Amino acid sequence: MRRIFAFFGLLVLPAAALALGIEDLSNRDAAAGLKEALTKGAGEAVNRLGVENGFFGDGRVKILMPESMKKTENLMRRLGMGKQADELILRMNRAAEAAVPEARAVFVDSIKAMSVADARSILSGGDDAATQYFRRTMSDPLAQRFHPIVVRAMDKVRLAESWDRFASRASRLGWVKPEDANLEDYVTRRALDGLFLMIAEEEKRIRANPAQEASSILRKVFGALIQH
Repeated sequence: MRRIFAFFGLLVLPAAALALGIEDLSNRDAAAGLKEALTKGAGEAVNRLGVENGFFGDGRVKILMPESMKKTENLMRRLGMGKQADELILRMNRAAEAAVPEARAVFVDSIKAMSVADARSILSGGDDAATQYFRRTMSDPLAQRFHPIVVRAMDKVRLAESWDRFASRASRLGWVKPEDANLEDYVTRRALDGLFLMIAEEEKRIRANPAQEASSILRKVFGALIQH
């Protein structure tokens, strides 16, 4: 979501705009500018993750075995099944990378549905206000888009099916967390977590360091939204 707020400032930066007073800036115009900026920024996050090694090559979002299954993973490696464990981890990340491009259309739909009140809340909110808006409005539709793609990708790894059977039994015995018993569900959740993490990091960075030339007009925008 690089340069979201800088981009928003540039939308209203021409000389005529610089002369505007707070009372001249409408919530509708501010919301329209924010929507365009968020559309571009969210697309950047999708582009970064929805490629080969987007997840697997980035330690911040790389999908590993569920924490509750670490003992099982360690046992696999001690029994000479390290190659299978590594392949499963790779396939989990490849599944997430294949699913993330589906987020683009969902982002666009969510941003189009954003109200003036949503825009005001985002612009005057905390470091991750836009991210929380996305998480609140998009988690369910994104999961619905991601899950079938993850299932198809994981079908290529026979070990995943065996894992699900074992984890299901282990869950009933209390050895594994119920939410980790199905590997496809787990990968879907982690893919969403990774996507929102990347968006949140970009949003926080931009809020902390907006482009210098845009800072004054951004203050006007924030002030206009807060006052209305």
